Amino acid sequence: MSTSETRVVQASRVIAAPAATIFEHIADPARQPAWDGNDNLGEAAGDQRVLAVGDVFAMTLTKGAVRENHVVEFEEGRRIAWKPAVEGGQPIGHLWRWELEPEGDGTRVTHTYDWSELHDESRLERARSTRAENLRASIDRLAALLEG
Repeated sequence: MSTSETRVVQASRVIAAPAATIFEHIADPARQPAWDGNDNLGEAAGDQRVLAVGDVFAMTLTKGAVRENHVVEFEEGRRIAWKPAVEGGQPIGHLWRWELEPEGDGTRVTHTYDWSELHDESRLERARSTRAENLRASIDRLAALLEG
């Protein structure tokens, strides 16, 4: 690994919708596969709406693996972040964050993928392949869903 390797990727744009509406789609795991720009999320049970730091929600990936996502940051309507773990395990070392800020007539949505604590060699190639364009695709799909 190069010491100058960037391990935090981010994308942002304004969505013409209220923060509370956008946040409902992010904080409800069952809604996430509909707008996932990484094409990685398969499905999640509908009774897992995140409400606080410490919550854990399960997501089945498109390849069939289950990830337990440990919520490590949470502010209703403003910020949510989680660290994935293999089923029954501890977080692997990467983090997905969503931040929402009112801007003009809409909401600035910032999506961050931080893999600075990921050290499992078998996962590094996939982490490196996650780019700002993937994050932006999720935001764009979410915008298309909400803006009609």
